[in-house]
Amino acid sequence: MYTILTNKAAKGGKGSIVAIVAGTKAETVIEIIRKIPESLRKKVSEITLDMAGSMSMIAKRCFPRALRVTDRFHVQRLAIEALQEIRIKHRWEALDLENDAIERAKANQVEYQPEVLPNGDTLKQLLARGRYALYKKPNTWTDNQKERAQLLFELFPDLKKAYDLAQELSNIFTNTTEKIYGLTRLAKWHEKVRQSGFKSFNTVARSIENHYKTIVNYFDNRSTNASAESFNAKIKAFRAQFRGVRNIEFFLYRLTQLYA
Repeated sequence: MYTILTNKAAKGGKGSIVAIVAGTKAETVIEIIRKIPESLRKKVSEITLDMAGSMSMIAKRCFPRALRVTDRFHVQRLAIEALQEIRIKHRWEALDLENDAIERAKANQVEYQPEVLPNGDTLKQLLARGRYALYKKPNTWTDNQKERAQLLFELFPDLKKAYDLAQELSNIFTNTTEKIYGLTRLAKWHEKVRQSGFKSFNTVARSIENHYKTIVNYFDNRSTNASAESFNAKIKAFRAQFRGVRNIEFFLYRLTQLYA
């Protein structure tokens, strides 16, 4: 399901356009949006979207005068996913090491005792539970997360390096107010990624490079599609209450009664 809000809808201005479209096929979405009068669609000055080709095509064909802005949170999410991929790789390695140790203990007919870290976690538990700390900024960590993060970074220096890259990308969007400086800082970040040797981060950097024109547009007005994402979250939570939806028409009717 696509939820489409124009920048005016996000700001609560007059002439807001909100569309909920069943399905994700670009042609279906375009057909529905084109039912909105062209005069209204031409008034849309800015659209935030993800890096999917289908979304770009929808924006071009339905809102030809609108400036396209790649949503910063979709860009940052790629970096977080690259970071988590490195953590998961270490977790699988820890599982292998634990299985090897268990098998050796059985062969020697002794009881296996896993090594317990200072915070009470085993290595396997640390890598599983540490995922939440890696999603957050250091100033938002709980005491337990601070301890886990410290252990993670001591045991796996590459995780610290990857975490710093992800945080630096976030800080570029947070602390930069002009497009030219944003472009320069993204270029410097790209070089740090290249030097890091992380394959997953290089993939992120290439994606940014391929969409940089719409990514740096963020620095003009600092627009995001947070309103649409929040609305989608409400829809998913509402749907989850009923363990899914069978009657789509009635579901959409209830949505309009609750949120319209």
